Amino acid sequence: MHQSRSSCPETRSDRMSDDPITPQELQATTQELQLTRSQVQAVASQVNEISLTLEALSTQDESRPVFRAVGNLLLEVGDRETLAKDLEESKVVFESHLERLVKRESALTTQYGEMVKSFEGQ
Repeated sequence: MHQSRSSCPETRSDRMSDDPITPQELQATTQELQLTRSQVQAVASQVNEISLTLEALSTQDESRPVFRAVGNLLLEVGDRETLAKDLEESKVVFESHLERLVKRESALTTQYGEMVKSFEGQ
């Protein structure tokens, strides 16, 4: 079902390239770019946190206990290898998501720049 123009702003790729850019379209792209940048920062922070955790886990003396936060509880970890494997898998997932977000951010940055030039040239 197609929504009306007022309820769903079109993206630049949905429009004819000769159509003038509206302030609303420019604002929507700006907001999407800001949201994407925020997501990039949050996911990059998660990747960094997991990396630091894996590093700390690898240097922790085997005779000392390791704990994992589960909700408001700290639970002792019985199997460090499984924990490390779980963390590595999470890191891979976050890195993949980060890569997609960075590509989207780059595309939006390019789109935004083109829209600004077009808008200013109107």
